Amino acid sequence: MHGTVEMLHHHPIKGLSAQPLDTVALRAGEGFPFDRVFGFARHDSGFDPEHPQPLPKDRFFVLLRDEKLARLKTRFDPESRTLEIRVDGRTVLDEDLSRPAGIEATLTFLSDMFDLPAEKRPVFAHAAPHRFTDVSVTSTAMMNAISLINLASVRALGEKSGRDVDPLRFRGNVYFDGFAPFAELDLVGREVSIGEARLRIVKRTRRCAATEVNPVTAERDLRVLHLLKEHFGHLDMGVYAEVLTPGHIAPGDTIRV
Repeated sequence: MHGTVEMLHHHPIKGLSAQPLDTVALRAGEGFPFDRVFGFARHDSGFDPEHPQPLPKDRFFVLLRDEKLARLKTRFDPESRTLEIRVDGRTVLDEDLSRPAGIEATLTFLSDMFDLPAEKRPVFAHAAPHRFTDVSVTSTAMMNAISLINLASVRALGEKSGRDVDPLRFRGNVYFDGFAPFAELDLVGREVSIGEARLRIVKRTRRCAATEVNPVTAERDLRVLHLLKEHFGHLDMGVYAEVLTPGHIAPGDTIRV
């Protein structure tokens, strides 16, 4: 069984825009580079940068609770920590989050966007190498798992729903094609190669209501969980994998079981 990598994406700030990548260097035991290493935590999240602990996704500003985030088209450079936010094609914020003034301006923007009182102001969260992945609450190893999405599975869901489904709803890292729909779900425990890298599939990705949010319109316009359960008998789309052997990967690479 083999296919082709079509897209690579990471989400440097949890809950904000997916960012495409031309190539990625995977390292054994480490997560997807700069994926979910920053986030905007809720005021009562319990986040402690000196002693970071895995936190449930609802402790952050994420699409699960805050679909308006999808209106923001963001670009974040995780090395320089510069964040640009655009709305309807217009830049509404351009700040340096390596500086306190830039962080404060961004927190003010989000507070105004969600009509938050001063006591509920968000917290800019970062404690690398800690990651804010959804499955970080499972284990440290899962915190560093990467997300693989089979585009044939997304198309199959679209066929059942009677509409095109944007794969970016599923906020994965590696999007591939050439496998049968949902064939990836049967690969848990098996290994795959992508370019120079070798990975082990460790877990199905159980989906939540965040996938109902259209990443373009910010509307909850598709009952993804209902459709998955009704037509396929489960709530899974994609799989998580751990990196066993390091290597560079890029769109066009073969993915092979």
